[in-house]
Amino acid sequence: MNNKEKVLEIIKRLDSRYPNVKTALNFNTALDLLVATILSAQTTDVNVNRVTENLFKKYRTARDYANVSIEELENDIKSINFYKNKAKYIKNLAKELIEKFNGEVPKKMDELVTLPGVGRKTANIVLWNAFGINEGVAVDTHVKRISKLLGLTKNTDPDKIEQDLMEITPREYWGKLSHLLIMLGREICKAKAPQHKICPLNDICPSSGI
Repeated sequence: MNNKEKVLEIIKRLDSRYPNVKTALNFNTALDLLVATILSAQTTDVNVNRVTENLFKKYRTARDYANVSIEELENDIKSINFYKNKAKYIKNLAKELIEKFNGEVPKKMDELVTLPGVGRKTANIVLWNAFGINEGVAVDTHVKRISKLLGLTKNTDPDKIEQDLMEITPREYWGKLSHLLIMLGREICKAKAPQHKICPLNDICPSSGI
């Protein structure tokens, strides 16, 4: 089985286990998701959802974020790791959205990654979950680790891993693949204690015997 065949089998099996997979971050709008994804760096989605439950009621537009004082925004997200830096990203991002995109979240990768605090991972998450657009594969720590364990890549750099996965995966599955691997990483293929015996990919994973 080559890697193109393997990735299709992986998607088939994981899609059966995790139907209708999507981001675990709660959101109503593309702006909500963009903010939530920035907040999610180096913290849990559960913690982010706890904070954004009230945050998204208070801030509904890019102008709301742009006009609030940095101190007030920091206070609203202070339970999040690195909240001071993230508050700066969000305020600057909001100003850029107003100045360059009429306050709307752009639907193009090359435009999204010009925004403060937004890299390809964040852009991919927003594009697929908010707009249904497949521009790439969001590579987080789970995707990075599991794609290597499965033998789908030998790289360690997220951008190179993304390119490897895009080359072997049909475009319509790019967004879904990321979230399927994330679900597997959270439930079964945990970094410290992978549960090989109950893993649905056991027989096609080179690391299953380790």
